[in-house]
Amino acid sequence: MPAPLLMIAATFLFATMGVCVKLASSYYDAGEIVMYRSIVGVILIAALSLTQGRSLRTRLPAMHFWRSLSGVTSLSLWFYALGHLPLATAMTLNYMSSVWMALFMMGGAAVLGSARIDGRMVAAVLLGFGGVAMVLRPTMEQQQLWYGLAGLLSGILSALAYLQITALGRAGEPEYRIVFYFSLGGIAAGTLTTVTSSLVADRNGWHGHSFKSAALLLAVGLLATSAQLLMTRAYGQGKTLVNASLQYLAIVFAAIYGVTLFDDPVTASAIAGMSTIVIAGLMATRLQAGKLKDQPLLIGEA
Repeated sequence: MPAPLLMIAATFLFATMGVCVKLASSYYDAGEIVMYRSIVGVILIAALSLTQGRSLRTRLPAMHFWRSLSGVTSLSLWFYALGHLPLATAMTLNYMSSVWMALFMMGGAAVLGSARIDGRMVAAVLLGFGGVAMVLRPTMEQQQLWYGLAGLLSGILSALAYLQITALGRAGEPEYRIVFYFSLGGIAAGTLTTVTSSLVADRNGWHGHSFKSAALLLAVGLLATSAQLLMTRAYGQGKTLVNASLQYLAIVFAAIYGVTLFDDPVTASAIAGMSTIVIAGLMATRLQAGKLKDQPLLIGEA
């Protein structure tokens, strides 16, 4: 299958996963969803590695730890936001990661004095922040502000995670191994979060299962892992900038899902804000391409 079709399929699966996370949030806390999603990922990646004769042993446990810490925290915050915000809004805030990456790169260049700050990068970052202001405007009511900040923070941590993925890739770690240890981190973090909340709230943090809720958890894991594998193959076959641009279709799919399934409000401010963030992300991605050569500029789920 051509790389653009692989990427379109991946974005559709990621958006569909967002629907399942939003529905599963009625039955489980974010930590539980992260844990079960990660269990499915570990099983699938381990099975694929075994059948293909690939090794899961790593020489870089410390790098995997820090990548998993930022990535799993980002994932948890994103799932938390997905449960309480309009689907497209939560998806867009997480997809701000490319803009945050641009900001981090600018900050690093300024501190080290190694490069002149690109005015176009500054413009992309400012444009992205303007888009965030427009997206959050419909959700600035007091009961939703925290969820919007959680979604925004998930994008910041995603950017950190992707910079660490780049470092792991340059150190020779294959993508499947990075995803495997990320999923292991998700199991540990999800379990720890649930147990801690149980102790603090003095209640049983583990929720029971029904056929519907268990099916949603399985769907989250299968969709997320399948989307990651498709995205990885697309980057291996196609052009980085084309793939990075197509990833933003996940926001379009999420908006369609949100309107048709959840009756999410469609406001001019939200649409303008999402469009602005997509434009800013594309600008930042194009400018980053020359600075992170031979590494996929990933967006979306950390």
